[in-house]
Amino acid sequence: MASARRIGAPDAKNRSALIDAAEALMIEDGYAAVTSRRVAEKAGLKPQLVHYYFRTMDDLFLEVFRRYADQGIEAHRRALESPQPLWALWRFGINPAASRLTMEMAALANHRKELRTEIARYAVVFREQQRAAFVTALQRHGVLPDEVPPIVWSILLTGVSTVVMMGEALGVTAGHAETLEVVERYLTLMEGEPDQIVRAGDSAHQWRNEHSAPLAPEFCETTTPSTASTQ
Repeated sequence: MASARRIGAPDAKNRSALIDAAEALMIEDGYAAVTSRRVAEKAGLKPQLVHYYFRTMDDLFLEVFRRYADQGIEAHRRALESPQPLWALWRFGINPAASRLTMEMAALANHRKELRTEIARYAVVFREQQRAAFVTALQRHGVLPDEVPPIVWSILLTGVSTVVMMGEALGVTAGHAETLEVVERYLTLMEGEPDQIVRAGDSAHQWRNEHSAPLAPEFCETTTPSTASTQ
């Protein structure tokens, strides 16, 4: 029986560079642009190294998502432990670069069952983090969860941010400024004006930028104040 083909070490520098390159291509040009040749070119490596570290391109896509999700969970946890967790959750959700990669992953998952399963598994973790944060936040501000449970508040807030960012990506912005103004008015009533520590770019990308230097563009820039967003 033939032995399994050798795969490169999971902590190898070249492997990380290939994941960086694949992620950058997904953000810049979409998942359809992620081929072994383009990934290798982006990483400055030989094309054959792509399949030395990843048996298939599906394996590469999975690793891009897992790394992004793991770092997102850590950034998400830090945001929800901040003095203004609701503001932090909102800003986390309206980060444009993170939204672009999320949309590409969701589109790709329509054709990749294993990726779809992984997204669902991580979504459960994110949602539980949010639910716990809302329990604490609502108790702190004296809001009773009798009529609207914390998990519903979580879905409402993240749902609005998701719809808005998807619309922005598609160029559909009607009603966005008004919606963001209403959301942020209520957040201000709950937690006051956002402190400087609540940064618009506090996402998985920013968290990674604080720990390494990926090939992908910098995503720690702040967004335009949402109440003035008309583009």
